[in-house]
Amino acid sequence: MTIRFARAEDLPSVNLLRRELHELHAKGKPEIFQAGFTSQLEDYLYEIWEHPAKQLIVAELDGKICGFSVLQEIRKEASPYKLPQHFLDLDEFGISSAHRRQGVGTALMDYIRKYARELGIERIELNMWEFNQAALAFYEANGFTTYRRFMELKP
Repeated sequence: MTIRFARAEDLPSVNLLRRELHELHAKGKPEIFQAGFTSQLEDYLYEIWEHPAKQLIVAELDGKICGFSVLQEIRKEASPYKLPQHFLDLDEFGISSAHRRQGVGTALMDYIRKYARELGIERIELNMWEFNQAALAFYEANGFTTYRRFMELKP
């Protein structure tokens, strides 16, 4: 398995994984996520690709893209309330359903950790949807801890 920064020719394969991830979210939280992987969602990957502050990393196995992650280095200035912040935002993370529980996600996460260290970053952040308990178990197994929560109340 190879973990690397994506190339332009990888983008259609990454979009197949993003489609799978989007369908999972649309099923798990249908009151928030629209059903269907639209051309607008597909095109958004090309915006990510061209964004100077974002990185796209892929996992390749036997010549096929089987995992991906979208990362963004974030710097925030100090405010009267908060100290300055410098962290890596893990914006999207997906492994093909055919390759889950085979070490692909862990290898991808190890690469992301190494990349963060190279940037001098001490914290990687992500947000995830509570319905996705498999993702939660994966992230916790890879050392993530909850430090903040978003909650909802349906009247």
